[in-house]
Amino acid sequence: MSFILALDQGTSSSRSIVFDAAGRIKAMAQREFRQIYPRPGWVEHDPEELWQSQLATAREAIAQAGLTARDITAIGITNQRETTVVWNRLTGEPVHNAIVWQDRRGEPVCAHLREQGHAEQIRRSTGLVVDAYFSATKIRWILDQVPGAHIAAARGELAFGTVDSWLLWKLTGGRVHATDVSNASRTMLFDIRHNVWDHELLKLLHVPDSLLPTVHPSSHLFGETDAALLGASIRVAGIAGDQQSALFGQACFKAGLAKNTYGTGCFMLMHTGDQFRASENGLITTAAAQADSHPQFALEGSVFIGGAVVQWLRDGLKAIQGSGEVQTLAESVPDAGGVMFVPAFTGLGAPYWDAQARGAIVGLTRGSTVAHIARAALESIAYQSTALLQAMSRDAVAAGGPPQTGANPPPVITELRVDGGACVNDLLMQFQADLLGIPVVRPRVTETTALGAAYLAGLATGVFRDLDALAALWQVERRFYPTLARERAQELMAQWARAVRQATAG
Repeated sequence: MSFILALDQGTSSSRSIVFDAAGRIKAMAQREFRQIYPRPGWVEHDPEELWQSQLATAREAIAQAGLTARDITAIGITNQRETTVVWNRLTGEPVHNAIVWQDRRGEPVCAHLREQGHAEQIRRSTGLVVDAYFSATKIRWILDQVPGAHIAAARGELAFGTVDSWLLWKLTGGRVHATDVSNASRTMLFDIRHNVWDHELLKLLHVPDSLLPTVHPSSHLFGETDAALLGASIRVAGIAGDQQSALFGQACFKAGLAKNTYGTGCFMLMHTGDQFRASENGLITTAAAQADSHPQFALEGSVFIGGAVVQWLRDGLKAIQGSGEVQTLAESVPDAGGVMFVPAFTGLGAPYWDAQARGAIVGLTRGSTVAHIARAALESIAYQSTALLQAMSRDAVAAGGPPQTGANPPPVITELRVDGGACVNDLLMQFQADLLGIPVVRPRVTETTALGAAYLAGLATGVFRDLDALAALWQVERRFYPTLARERAQELMAQWARAVRQATAG
């Protein structure tokens, strides 16, 4: 029996999961780490804490499985994307805390790029909109603000990486500085049509190419771990950013298949095959995880605040003691009572892209209770995700998909596969299906982010034969079918659109 260790380094915790050759979970370990907020709109992590928490969970998961490192065929890494680490190549020490994907400090540079007319050039090459979400302006900020960083970078003394590169560097004792195409595609510096770093954009952002990792396909023999870390040397054979990894773990290998991950944020991706397609509806084009050297693409929409709104109910509003209580509180009322909650705590992502938007709760009356607010908060996740799928459907039609006619045309996407922590919430999944008007499908293994990394590592090491073999492993746990009249769903989405306008006004 072959076993694969997946390292899942997320925004709020590090997890390690041991999978067997049938894609079943053998053991899992998880540790949370600090969220650092130096000032409003800024979010940081301690890179050393990311590494130590990930290493600890890897050891725990192997031990829980009753295995040793010699029983592990390969390691796959999946990670929070865009989060930026810059470290000294000689000492291995970070020069600054990691700047997290949610961080907005790069917005002034983004505004300057847009004002100078570079947005279209960046979109043509990278598939991305100009936004502080991506890594480029985070790198620029570190180089500008850390004393001596620009000079050290020019001398080739510094290395940049998204979190996968940082973990790979640490796992291999500093021997390997690399990443995969899916993570590289999130930097706003990578030409995803040709799978190369864009030197014009590097020059535009004043980022030396000596900082950059080597880019490989997602399924690739990246290197081997130091034997002392886990008890034996293990091949690192798969890397993918968390959302592309989840798309792969959901067996969405063909154009038209879509998934939504309900985590701290929500991330919807639709596979578009081997064709680069620019969005006309506020989405981004990104590199999908690649099993080989052939480019694969996806359309993506990102909701900045998804499950994090439940954390706010717990930590900010003190409405619940634990996140697991939110469904019970929300179900204590039949509906949200006209309350709409737009959780734009750090601006709004796709398809709105409004960095200045801020959270708003509208529709309050004397009859509104904390239960109505909790239900509206939960429903906000579904509203934002529905806006994404509607934008994807419009893009799919524009790209030559089946035409849509009539007052209530059928969606181009015929089902939505779901994963992530919040997908276990039946109330949310049913409401999502009701708004979308298509089945929402929850797989038996919802840890699809880690599963995708395991699949990629298993492909590179012969544990899995090919994509067809992986597709055969995917199994459905439950389908949520829409029960709401389409007219009512459209009314609710119109109310949501009005609430968004209020959150973005002024």
